[in-house]
Amino acid sequence: MTATALPVTIDVFSDVVCPWCFIGKRRLEKAIALKSEIPVEVRYQPYFLNPWIPREGISRDEYLTTKFGSPQKYEQIAQRVTEAAKADELIYNIGALKRQPNTIDCQRLIQWAQSVGRGPQMAQRLMELYFTDGGDLTNRDVLIRAAEDCGLDANQVRDKLATDQDIEEITKAAEAASNSGIQGVPFFIIGGKFGVSGAQSPEHLAAAIEQAAREAPEAATE
Repeated sequence: MTATALPVTIDVFSDVVCPWCFIGKRRLEKAIALKSEIPVEVRYQPYFLNPWIPREGISRDEYLTTKFGSPQKYEQIAQRVTEAAKADELIYNIGALKRQPNTIDCQRLIQWAQSVGRGPQMAQRLMELYFTDGGDLTNRDVLIRAAEDCGLDANQVRDKLATDQDIEEITKAAEAASNSGIQGVPFFIIGGKFGVSGAQSPEHLAAAIEQAAREAPEAATE
């Protein structure tokens, strides 16, 4: 019998309307590339940045006024995020954002995509649609096209979105994450034991991956 290293699990708690999750995803990808010799399994976990948003969404101005006091008060924060995104070759097109969605349907799409190995691709597509294109993620047709872009069957997704499938399970999972002490995203749990909060540098994330790999159990093989 010989032993082989199991993949290091990376649980990513994020929401598609969180700009630092958009940036954090790219930095995680860079970290994985820095440690390409270490096998990893990336798993996206649901989290609601704004659980109070109604299912139909609200205008972006209403959202910024409720959360920050006014759209103008958000401008300084937005500039910092825009510059951080640009440094990671991402586009945060703040002027294109017109609607603030409830993201339960986005989280459903990510979990459905994850079941066929495309969770990260689905998260990426939704964040690009929102932050770069200003897409309305409350529009079901937009979501169906995003799913199709990631290789999911459009008709199946349309039928599932018309039901309440997985809403209760995903909501409970998101609430459990919040109740466990995760109060901000992105949040990474690496190797089941190392928590990393925020959009940390690729080097910081790579070091956590390496440490988790050193302490990971091995799978026995013939």
